[in-house]
Amino acid sequence: MRYIGAAEVQVRWRWVDRIETMELGTSARGWVTFPADTFFFADHFPGFPVVPGVILLEAMAQLSGKLIGYSVRKERGDWPFPILTMASGVKFRRFVRPEEEVELLSQVVELRDESAIMQVRARVGGKVIAQAEEIFVFNAVPLGSDAESARLEALERAELTRLWPGYPGD
Repeated sequence: MRYIGAAEVQVRWRWVDRIETMELGTSARGWVTFPADTFFFADHFPGFPVVPGVILLEAMAQLSGKLIGYSVRKERGDWPFPILTMASGVKFRRFVRPEEEVELLSQVVELRDESAIMQVRARVGGKVIAQAEEIFVFNAVPLGSDAESARLEALERAELTRLWPGYPGD
């Protein structure tokens, strides 16, 4: 089994701009806007730029991951590092164009010791444009040491501080 070193773990694609609310163990609401110069618009699609559906799915997963991570941290004391493993009932109802503000919603369906089931939606102008059920597992690959766990927890706290003005900082 190969252990992942903390230096190898970096979030390069951030698809949540801010978290407005987070109710531990229950739900979260966030936002993302895709600027017109976002790299994927050049090819998806030329002359008719739209956000790829998988990016919307990932944005909803990132919000869910923050909700799961912080909820578990507050409940049991460790940070679980949720990993999206499955999405079902995925529906894309309309295109998302450059500069549209997308509201992201995540709701806990079930939170277990090593996994979570989340109901997610994305809305533009109050109308649902994407939805799915997402399933996460925690720590699919063990971290190499307590120091690596602590470093990754610090990164998660810093990201919550950046995204969520209401983050209590604990």
